[in-house]
Amino acid sequence: MDKLLRNKKAIAVFMAPGLILFTVILFVPICQSVYYSFCEYKAITPPEFIGLENYKTLFKDKTFWIAIKNSLFFLVFSCVTQLIMGLLLAGLLTNIDKGRNLFKNIIYLPCVLSSAALGLLWMFIFSPQFGINKLIETLGVPNYSVDGPLWLMDTNGFIVLPMWVIAFVSLWQYVGQSMMLYMAQISGISKELYEASYIDGCTKAKTFRFITLPLIRPMVATAMSLNAIGSLKFFDMVYNMTEGGPNHMTEVLATHLYQQGFKYTKYGYASAIGVVLLVMCLLVTAFINKVVKTEQYEM
Repeated sequence: MDKLLRNKKAIAVFMAPGLILFTVILFVPICQSVYYSFCEYKAITPPEFIGLENYKTLFKDKTFWIAIKNSLFFLVFSCVTQLIMGLLLAGLLTNIDKGRNLFKNIIYLPCVLSSAALGLLWMFIFSPQFGINKLIETLGVPNYSVDGPLWLMDTNGFIVLPMWVIAFVSLWQYVGQSMMLYMAQISGISKELYEASYIDGCTKAKTFRFITLPLIRPMVATAMSLNAIGSLKFFDMVYNMTEGGPNHMTEVLATHLYQQGFKYTKYGYASAIGVVLLVMCLLVTAFINKVVKTEQYEM
């Protein structure tokens, strides 16, 4: 094995397939998008270089700033709630013996279901004509389907009600992913550490705080990075539940990019949005890795 690791040709051969796939599938399209962001490009004609005009138009676009606000809201909401709920569920499930796999599968199940199908399902659930409001009216509250909250149509507030609804639906769908990551890390911690802490008189809460949390911190950083990137490029649930409406109040960067690129065929302008989204993902990932300090411990 040591001889193989010293063989640079063998290393190059083994790395070549991954590097080729990365270059063709990721690096080249990213470079093309960066170039197209400086062009007027409508696909049916060759791209025409126009410099920074797309970016100038972008930063004057009111819908873009609404999309930035909503994407940042998703970012903060997802990182905070999935961190708390994921750790809580992981801590609870690792301390029970009976029914652990059943509850784990139930919580994780929404992660593997189609986001498009779930978006349509929740759209009907929050519909005034068919959903929660109609159910409450049927149970005895008169005219509740008319006078109740407009879950997906209210436009009041800095963060409108539909954004909160979509955020909680996304939490329900993806909290199982964070839970599974934390459970995998917790399962690798030696039981001797817990036994020693209990002998010294630690409660389960103190053991979780002073033993479990420090040892799973690398996974916390990984999970937060995944949640942050996923929330910034969040698309399918928003598009299926509101399509960015009403009046663009639930637009996020991914839906705004889709609308400009595929509905209005402004591929250069959409590429500029994509570049902004890429830069935000890189900055947020770097920030999380800087803030969440990780240390390696023997477990």
